[in-house]
Amino acid sequence: MHKNGEETWPLILKKNTKSFMPKNKPEIVTVPKANYIAVRGKGDPNEEGGAYQQSISVLYSVAYTLKMSYKTDYRIEGFFDYVVPPLEGFWWQEGVKGFDYMNKSALNWISVIRLPDFIKEADFQWAVETATKKKKLDCSVAEFLTIDEGLCVQIMHMGPFDDEPATVALMDAYLAENGYVNDFSDTRHHHEIYLSDVRKVPPEKWKTVIRHPIRKK
Repeated sequence: MHKNGEETWPLILKKNTKSFMPKNKPEIVTVPKANYIAVRGKGDPNEEGGAYQQSISVLYSVAYTLKMSYKTDYRIEGFFDYVVPPLEGFWWQEGVKGFDYMNKSALNWISVIRLPDFIKEADFQWAVETATKKKKLDCSVAEFLTIDEGLCVQIMHMGPFDDEPATVALMDAYLAENGYVNDFSDTRHHHEIYLSDVRKVPPEKWKTVIRHPIRKK
């Protein structure tokens, strides 16, 4: 427990699975099924005021409405105070196996924030409606999404996003040495978890979990 009585959500994940904080070398994990707030879209995530940036506003509006629900008349069964988990993203491009870092305008994405297990779909719908009214922001594009990633390889990438190909090459080499291959499909995508606030941390210190779906050869 956090010293102020608030249980630290990343710590919960770390206690139950090593999937949240990998090392700076590749490792194979089985990621359990989890529920997320999700917004889908397409296009360059760096576009100022674009769809991706708008999706982030929606995600955090819903996430913090749920977190602060205990200060309203709405009651979530089993609720305890928690730290909102970091932003995550699933990324892919049509007709591309893996990820083409040079063609960002062709990106499809699902931006997500993980939900505590005690939050059910009815609670999520309440938060979407409440956030839309209070924030004057249309949050109806958000969905309650269950993802079962299963067998994956992951690594902690340090540095700018555009430097990720070198880190992904380490993951691919590790798979080849250990009898695995990437298993990208229409439902299994390149996955990133953003552990740094890019507004406050210099690019060379950004921490990003990179996770890829895999299978045995």
